[in-house]
Amino acid sequence: MRVHFIAIGGSAMHNLAIALHQKGYQVTGSDDTIFEPSKSRLDRHGLLPNEFGWFPEKITKDLDAIILGMHAKEDNAELLRAQELQLTIYSYPEFLYEQSKNKTRVVIGGSHGKTTITSMILHVLHYHEKEVDYMVGAQLEGFDTMVHLTEENDFIVLEGDEYLSSPIDRRPKFHLYQPNIALVSGIAWDHINVFPTFDNYVDQFRIFMNSIVNGGALVYNEEDEEVKRLAETTENPIRKFPYSTPGYSVEDGETLLFTPEGEMPIEVFGAHNLSNLAGAKWICQHMGIDEDDFYEAIASFKGASKRLEKIAENSTSVAYKDFAHSPSKVSATTKAVKDQYHNRTVIACLELHTYSSLNAEFLKEYKGALDAADEAVVFYSPKAVKIKQLEEVSADQIEEAFSREDLIIYTNPEEFQHYLKNKDFSNTALVLMSSGNYGGLNFDEIKEWF
Repeated sequence: MRVHFIAIGGSAMHNLAIALHQKGYQVTGSDDTIFEPSKSRLDRHGLLPNEFGWFPEKITKDLDAIILGMHAKEDNAELLRAQELQLTIYSYPEFLYEQSKNKTRVVIGGSHGKTTITSMILHVLHYHEKEVDYMVGAQLEGFDTMVHLTEENDFIVLEGDEYLSSPIDRRPKFHLYQPNIALVSGIAWDHINVFPTFDNYVDQFRIFMNSIVNGGALVYNEEDEEVKRLAETTENPIRKFPYSTPGYSVEDGETLLFTPEGEMPIEVFGAHNLSNLAGAKWICQHMGIDEDDFYEAIASFKGASKRLEKIAENSTSVAYKDFAHSPSKVSATTKAVKDQYHNRTVIACLELHTYSSLNAEFLKEYKGALDAADEAVVFYSPKAVKIKQLEEVSADQIEEAFSREDLIIYTNPEEFQHYLKNKDFSNTALVLMSSGNYGGLNFDEIKEWF
């Protein structure tokens, strides 16, 4: 099968390209720019385009499928040529569904926790040598790619993102998978550029629950009011399995999970991660892993890439980086670090980087999000606000939004890095929260400061 990717360099897209190449497909692709690590990984598999840009001549009648990435525009020259030739054009999630129509589809949804829960499930299955197809939004230890597709595996585990499918398909990705088994971890307003009201955003999860196949299963977080309400009121004829945060304790910086066999030390920490673990356990049980086997495997799970990922440590201090950027994630991550290291000074640094977080109207959603930290820092780039064509945001607005008078605010990357380099990190837990890099911060350098 011959497949061409328009915008092959994306995080998800390049992984799908590699997975199809490994499956034996003939894969080509284009993009106007490709960053690391996508660039090196595509190159290693012989899939890196010879030159950047869009080339309509690459689009020919003998292509079996076009896969269109979100990064491309509606007037993309290659897309227009594919439409002119009436080729079959798939969005990323549409193509994944086509690849998994005859499998049992397990889809993990939620505003937060979905990457971690998907990663936990895959870790447990990998530990017990249970082969499944998958798509996850982070690089995992022991896995070569974030996408794996075969003809023979019975199950596919999919991280269900609520963002749009493609420039010409405005449906949320997770509406297209039609799960046999689904999980919803929580609902907290996000992607306000696409879902302008909270009710509109919540409605996407109602549609997702209704997309579960008849007789399928819904695993849901009953501690989240919106999730519980939607799960209990859906008229879809499905089986429902609520979960909640299990009992645990923290002793000397170590989290102990309460299990039927007694207390068990685990690598991950924080109430939100323990809740994620409970959801993952239900899903694994639906996939044939019993409770004892789940606990045995999850003990060695260290977390998904960029999700409370430990990047530096010495005898008295520790540093983490985390993908958290939405208010609920920032709050949960900051609280988790303080609970785990309550005898240390917690320094929480947040980069406002996404369209939502830099929106003047949305900022008020961050009220109290950094309250658990002893020292709180916010970094944002006025240049990024301009690039995103948003209304200008002032330092005063940010301080008011977070409702914290001692909030430290930086807009200059060099000044922020100078602050970090000259900080005394004795008896400290540092957490750097961002979906970016604070205007050029080298995370590897942080080890030298500890």
